[in-house]
Amino acid sequence: MIQRFEQFTSAIFEISRCWHKLAEEELSVYGLKGPHAAYLTVMYRYQDGITGPELCRLCGKDKSDLSRAVALMQEKGLVIKQAVDRSLYRGLLKLTERGRAVAEQISKRACLAVELAGGDLSEETRETFYKALFSITGHLRKISKEGLPQP
Repeated sequence: MIQRFEQFTSAIFEISRCWHKLAEEELSVYGLKGPHAAYLTVMYRYQDGITGPELCRLCGKDKSDLSRAVALMQEKGLVIKQAVDRSLYRGLLKLTERGRAVAEQISKRACLAVELAGGDLSEETRETFYKALFSITGHLRKISKEGLPQP
């Protein structure tokens, strides 16, 4: 069982390290950091805009991280916040024209990276992998909220 834990932990950390390195390289061209990739790719799918809380949920980030990211992306001219009912409080975050172009490029590059990373996997293996990954993620989320059961 310890060996499985070590393999799991090592693989997850290596995937994360490599992914962050690739994201940093791709986004540095735009003066952004790797974590901005998640925001841009999700916002790209929501052309009519998305609320901050929904963006946090979909990206698995907290409000303070989103706030810093949006401020930087606004400064770079990539994102605007549009008022809803004359209030910015629950306003919609939208990509600018330049933001859409950057997000489209980042989305294409992210898809390429994922495709190359799993290039030797059959579609059946890929489906099984993602099913297992989402199952593990769900269980770990529950365990992290409730704590490990006592022996």
